Order: sequence, then structure tokens, then C-alpha cells
Amino acid sequence: MKAIRVHQFGDPSVMKLEDVPDPKPESNQVLVRLRAAGVNPYDTYMRSGAYAPPPALPYTPGADAAGIVEAVGEGVRGVAPGDTVYIGGTAQGRAIGAYAEMALCEPAQVHRLPASVSFSQGAAINVPYVTAWRALFHRADAQPGETALIHGASGGVGLAAVQIARAQGLIVLGTAGTERGRAVVREQGAHEVFNHGAPDCVSQIMARTDGRGVDVIVEMLANVNLQKDLDMLAKRGRVVVVGSRGAIEINPRSLMGRDAAVLGLMGWNATPASLAAAHAAIIAGLENRTLRPVIRQEMPLADAPSAHSAVMEPGACGKIVLIP
Repeated sequence: MKAIRVHQFGDPSVMKLEDVPDPKPESNQVLVRLRAAGVNPYDTYMRSGAYAPPPALPYTPGADAAGIVEAVGEGVRGVAPGDTVYIGGTAQGRAIGAYAEMALCEPAQVHRLPASVSFSQGAAINVPYVTAWRALFHRADAQPGETALIHGASGGVGLAAVQIARAQGLIVLGTAGTERGRAVVREQGAHEVFNHGAPDCVSQIMARTDGRGVDVIVEMLANVNLQKDLDMLAKRGRVVVVGSRGAIEINPRSLMGRDAAVLGLMGWNATPASLAAAHAAIIAGLENRTLRPVIRQEMPLADAPSAHSAVMEPGACGKIVLIP
């Protein structure tokens, strides 16, 4: 089969399309023929060697994909050849990821893809929607009626958070850096959207809450925004840090005066139980169409280097997916 392989860490050009042996399912494994693979910023950090511990070389990037079950190993129950599924990770972990024509998965990594959801949309589910769900409800304990600010709402995780928060009865505010991005965020259910590049963005958001502040903030770029986030929190507000690209100095009194909290989130810290709960809720939302992944661009698998460059550009509007 064809797969993207990385033999050394570096810029996007280190990714090469190569022939590798077709995988075969062993006991308690599922073989999925992939029709689309999602591209996440996390994939670029791994490729550059910036995440510790780095994967052993060579490896195939990617954790998110969708396709059709090709075969199952002995002992697999509840999944059968021909099933349409999306995946969250692979059985071979970082060795053979989802940037490939096929992937081996453990049964718990394979999830039913509703008929109304395309393969490209299926490839945009796992990291964005599970991250958003865990940020809002497993970390921030968001409640219906609270106000949630999704900072950087036009990307994959941001749009997922907007849709999820709106469907669960929160008042949803979003920020985005371009007019197109703000339009997409509005279309996906935000009650109001702000330009995070505007000098008066914080005062605009505070005015929208009548000076009270917001209860929950989902933050994609904490090294730029965290102090401003703290200044926008209501009493007992919570910031969940989903992404950061460096350090920042904050004033702890912004937390103390509000009895507020800053909470971190990393995908690999999720427990099996929390993942199962998140996927159950997400599948229900896909079925009733309150959740609907937004695809920015489809690119051939061989264009993975271009996809990695594009996913890190500012002004994202939805997900980039690779088509094997």
C-alpha cells in the first residue's frame, strides 16, 4: 500500500509517499481501508520533532481517518467487514498512522460513521471533536446557560467546540481573525463573533456580557491570549488551554480575584472511559445533525507536505483532509 513516511524530523518536505507492506489484522485488530485522513496541527509538531517523546523513525503520521472495514482479526466483536467507520488512532501507534491507504486499529479505536456523514467529514471527527468535548465538559464542566468563548473558533477544534456548545445549551461567543472565518463561525451556531485582532476585542466581549465576563474559554493560542482570557473571566470562570506555541507571563491576581482556574488538556491523557463517553455523545450529535464537520480542503495523500504547511497558516476555516 501507499503511505507517507518520515525518516527524519524536519520541515514538511521530510514526508515522502512510499510503498510499504499491506497490513494484516492479528487477533483483536481491525483493518480499515481508508478513504480520507485528517490533518491536525499536532501532526506537524510530531513531524518536526517538537513533541517529547518523539516517535521512533521511520514513522507514518496521522491519527484521524475514515473508511470501510476491510477485515477483522480473531476475537473482534461488534465490527464487521463492510462497516463504514471513522478511527481515532491506530493499533501501531506512531509507527503506522493514518496517512496511508490502510490502517490497523484496535476495536476501541473504531467508531460507527453515520450514513449522513461523508468520509472527509469522518476524517475530521476524532481529534477536533473529542478535544472540544473534553475541553468543555470533562475539564471545564460547562453547564447549559453558561457563556462560552471559543478563542480561535474557525479552525477544526474551534468549529467543533462552537457546534457542541450551542447544541448543549450554552451561550456561544467566538473569535476569528478574518471576515471569512467569522462568517463560518456564525454559520456554525455562534451567537456572536469577534475579531481577535481588533484592539478593543476584550472590551467588546465584556460589553456583550454586560461586564460580567465569560464562564468558560477554550483557548487555542495561550502564549498570545492567556492574560487577556483571564481578564475576561466571570467569577469562578475556567480557561481550558488546548493549544500554545510558547511561554507567557501572567498576573496570578487575575485568577485569585475571580476564584478562577486555568486547566490544561492533552489528548493522550484521556482515559478509555472519557473517550468512550465523548465518542458516544459525538456520534449522537452527528446522527441528529447538530454536529457537522466543516471541510476546508481535500488534498491527495502525496500532497501531505503542502497540507502541513497550510494547516499552520493563520485564518483557518475548517479541516484539511488527505485522500489516499
